[in-house]
Amino acid sequence: MGPMSAIAPGTPEPAASDLPKFIGKYRVLRRLGEGATSDVFLGRDDFHDVEVAIKRVRAWALSSRGGPGEQFPFRFYAAEAALTGRFQHPNVVQILDAVPDEMAPYLVMEYVPGVTLKHFCRSDRLLPLDQIVELGFKCAMALSYVFRQGLIHRDVKPANLLAVLDAQGVVTDVKISDFGSALNLNSDSTQVHRVGSLAYMPPEQIEGGDVDSRADIYALGAVLYHLVAGRPPFDAPNQMALMHQIYHQAPTSLQALRSGVTPELDAVILRALAKHPGERYADWEAFAKALSELVARQLVPLARLYEVKDSERFNMLRELEFFADFGDVELWEVVHRARWRRYPVEHALYKKGQEGNTFHIIAQGEVEVFRDGAKVATLGQGTSVGEMAYLAPNPDLRRHSTDIKVSQICTSISFTPESLGLLSPECQHRFDRAFIQVLVRRLHAAHEQLSHPRRIL
Repeated sequence: MGPMSAIAPGTPEPAASDLPKFIGKYRVLRRLGEGATSDVFLGRDDFHDVEVAIKRVRAWALSSRGGPGEQFPFRFYAAEAALTGRFQHPNVVQILDAVPDEMAPYLVMEYVPGVTLKHFCRSDRLLPLDQIVELGFKCAMALSYVFRQGLIHRDVKPANLLAVLDAQGVVTDVKISDFGSALNLNSDSTQVHRVGSLAYMPPEQIEGGDVDSRADIYALGAVLYHLVAGRPPFDAPNQMALMHQIYHQAPTSLQALRSGVTPELDAVILRALAKHPGERYADWEAFAKALSELVARQLVPLARLYEVKDSERFNMLRELEFFADFGDVELWEVVHRARWRRYPVEHALYKKGQEGNTFHIIAQGEVEVFRDGAKVATLGQGTSVGEMAYLAPNPDLRRHSTDIKVSQICTSISFTPESLGLLSPECQHRFDRAFIQVLVRRLHAAHEQLSHPRRIL
């Protein structure tokens, strides 16, 4: 089970007397769930004033020291404990602390309120198709990050994908959890094989042989299939029959199982589910690109036609020179923190004399710059305007000296000094470097214009 899984609706709360008051320094608030060998509690770190999830191995599971009861739960605990502090990605649950208590070792993790994606695998709770593709893209990018950290998850399944909900209960994001089965490619120690959940496991993983990132690509494909169809790609009354299907049977086309599924969406998911690793996507980047193109090219029904989806935003940022030095983690910060707007032709982005409090980066379209009524420049994709709102030391220098109007329908990414201040120090540092590069280019252009006016004209 995912370590932060919320208790299913209708499950009775355990009596308060059944709960420990503290686990280490963490005050226990309630039970979140339980697995075969561990319990998960909602706790509070009073020092940092934050809620956390605590996964504690049960004492009886460690009772026969050196035997099977000790080996497997402790090995899974150790696999996650080794990752403490390593993950800094918005779509990966952070492991904050690991305490190797002799009686009951435990992990402390970021708490994600809500439910797991298992909640949306039932036929009466299915998510819109475009939202499923968006969640798949975010998982693919997050698992790409995990793979670059030297890890293969090996247990990607709906119960290990945590849905982030807004106040209305709408899914807005997703986080990958439970790295107890992860294969650490950089570790010299012996690691357990044949782990994972059979319904989402590729043939090569069932065999217990060597696996690479394409095993997780298969598993994510199986999860997306389940979310689309309301049933997993393979289903059988017993393990032997299920294994036979995974080895020998082709999954049913999703077009036959749900209306609205396009041939392109069907093809992307079925390719991820290919029996042989070589027939799947070569890597996470290829899988993520295939998923994002379904949205960008409108090859999946869009619930909100004109909404700029997160996958589109992320890929726009990757293409812009301004963000060339930003890593994936910083790009996701910009996706979530920036204000994204589409402006019509003739919209006045800035007016002369107006005090600037926002700067814009043009993601798509064009704007024209006018000085005293005369057009002096046309600025297109990747250009930043209004940086003085951020860089100027006093209000007088923040007043715009030109008029800037939209000349082609424009998608802009905008920040205020206040919203920039909410970014992480690393992200702010990259913004500062990008601004310096912009200013250097403009100074160079001005110098060239003064030295060689004919060349510029």
